[in-house]
Amino acid sequence: MASAGSQSSVGGTASNSIDVDGPETQGGTVNAKYPLWAHASKLSIDGTGRGGNTRFKCHFCDKDFPGSYSRVRAHLLKIGNAGVNPCNKMPHDVFVQLQKDDQAAKDLIENGPTRRTIPLPPSDGTSSGPSRKRRAGKQQGIAESFNLETKQQADALIARMMYTGGIPFNLARNPYYRESYRFIASNDMGGYVPPGYNALRTTLLDKEKKHTARMLEPIKTTWPLKGVTICTDGWSDPQRRPILNFMAVTEGGPMFLKSIATEGEIKSTEYIFEKLKEVIEEVGVENVVQVITDNAANCRSAGLMVEANYNNIYWTPCIVHTLNLAVKDICDPKNFAGDNEVLWFIRETADDASFIKNYIMNHSMRLSMFNIHSKLKFLQIAETRFASVLIMLKRFIDIKGSLVQMVVHETWANYKEVSRDRANRVKDLILSDVWWDKLEYIVSFMLPIYSMIRVADTDKPCLHLIYEMWDDMIEKVKIPIYRHEGKGPNEDCALYIVIKKILLSRWTKSNTPLHCLAHSCNPRYYTQSWIGAVRGRVAPNDDKEILDMRNKCLRKFFPDNEDYKTVKKEFADFSLMSNDFMDADSIEDREDFEPKQWWGTHGGGTKLLKKIALKLLGQPASSSCCERNWSTYAFIHSSARNKLTPARAADLVYTHNNHRLISRHSREYESGPSHMWDVGGDGVENFTGVGMLEGADLSLDEPELEAQMLDDLS
Repeated sequence: MASAGSQSSVGGTASNSIDVDGPETQGGTVNAKYPLWAHASKLSIDGTGRGGNTRFKCHFCDKDFPGSYSRVRAHLLKIGNAGVNPCNKMPHDVFVQLQKDDQAAKDLIENGPTRRTIPLPPSDGTSSGPSRKRRAGKQQGIAESFNLETKQQADALIARMMYTGGIPFNLARNPYYRESYRFIASNDMGGYVPPGYNALRTTLLDKEKKHTARMLEPIKTTWPLKGVTICTDGWSDPQRRPILNFMAVTEGGPMFLKSIATEGEIKSTEYIFEKLKEVIEEVGVENVVQVITDNAANCRSAGLMVEANYNNIYWTPCIVHTLNLAVKDICDPKNFAGDNEVLWFIRETADDASFIKNYIMNHSMRLSMFNIHSKLKFLQIAETRFASVLIMLKRFIDIKGSLVQMVVHETWANYKEVSRDRANRVKDLILSDVWWDKLEYIVSFMLPIYSMIRVADTDKPCLHLIYEMWDDMIEKVKIPIYRHEGKGPNEDCALYIVIKKILLSRWTKSNTPLHCLAHSCNPRYYTQSWIGAVRGRVAPNDDKEILDMRNKCLRKFFPDNEDYKTVKKEFADFSLMSNDFMDADSIEDREDFEPKQWWGTHGGGTKLLKKIALKLLGQPASSSCCERNWSTYAFIHSSARNKLTPARAADLVYTHNNHRLISRHSREYESGPSHMWDVGGDGVENFTGVGMLEGADLSLDEPELEAQMLDDLS
């Protein structure tokens, strides 16, 4: 091969060429680690300050460029985005040979001795330490600069992939995204090619689903001890094909089991029961505590069939769905007749708020005026959302000051439009103290209902809290109503009577023996501090309704007469604080310990009751996990990906949802770059200035974010 300073057999002679030995040349001969210098010549030092301190001339195209070996290589091997144009005069066979020479140089560098493997000379005091350090530092700086350039190129390629693929920036927080690049960077994978389209959608997806199933096994091993709740709900994909999904919920979170495409099937009671039966058998009959569905007639009937066929399983209606129906009864009365007369002002106020919101949102100039005065956005929530009306009214209170500033500003009056009637009506409503008083009054007495929805609309164990929460909610609704109406404690109030009637009616339809037994197993409910906190409150063993339903539930769980007698005796000792439960620690810890902690510490003497208590105290009260899972379906099986088959979409959802479950049990999920990586997305990297729609969506779908979101919004 020709030397760096000589004339190539292919190109011409370089003018002002220099022949300086360096890492690329040794004694006028091209270094084997830098073979491409044989096809380019170094020129005089570049004084422009661009591309290092040398220039080179290509022997093929006879053009010169600023830069060193990295740009020689980019020019000859036609590497893009390296700050130099590729050579277009090189014969193809020469190009192929240069690629081989370059690969051989890479292998030589990677496999040859490195600086780390060179043994240090013995420390005899004769070496020039400072001089050696200066040379090593200089060489290390050069190496780092080349490494920085390579990293910048890699960053640019990854960013380009995300930009051109429309991939959300939130992917950068995904721990599996980060892990994949770490693995590739830390392993010798020369020539690695990422998987293609078909592999990702077929073989790799099948392998990942099986891998995910193996990772879920440790969670499944806890089912016999902790119990499982089966939740199910229906949905339709972008092609309007109906789907039924099934999830298993424990205190660790919801696990996606499977989904069934039900196109062409009649969703009869028998059909839903058969599908529930299949899932129960797969999970293990002895592990299932309850089945939760919504309150639809066919689901209710199917749930009752499950109860009739299994001694240890109850059907429980979704508490959140029940509360949502109660809110709808209160906020959206069907007519003005009967009891609805006292509720009509709620509907009128909500309609006015919707009118204001729609008017501003549908007029770009009015919306622009609003955005100038408000950091928060309007709410636009579907009517199917839980407590959607109440959420909208709460937001109006938060943006009241901004709305008032908007309509009194001169730009509101100066803007001319065809019809001024609606603009004047909006202004009159916003400036009406009477209207705002009604709105704030409605929110005040509806807030306890919304608060209970927020607690129940999670996957956290709360079955044992529902009975108490419902009673407390009714009493908390009473307080702002009586205060506003100026009523005494013993006086009647028409509005409260109607609302209480609606809430009790919904509770009567939803209350089950399982709620009563779970309530009875909470040790805190037998302490004097809890009983005395509310006037008229009694312990669960002194409540006739709870007593009857609890015994009914125990009889179902323990059909054997001897076991039934034993568990009743154990419950008597537990509730009366006698025998194994009479020591001071057991009594004192009832107030301070979490219910499951207390049973784990003091329940050793009651084998039957402890076993059922630990299961009941770890169960949810709603099927909200299914609602959230439809968000995953909508994310994966969107209108842009509507050609996905239901089976492949189900595999993707299975992998996606269950990896989220596994990830949430890791330490990295709590802090660091992957903190809560699966929540929020690009719109809520920081909650400051977040849109109200996004905020409300997360507050209902991701309860863990509530504290952070409310802090940031405030």
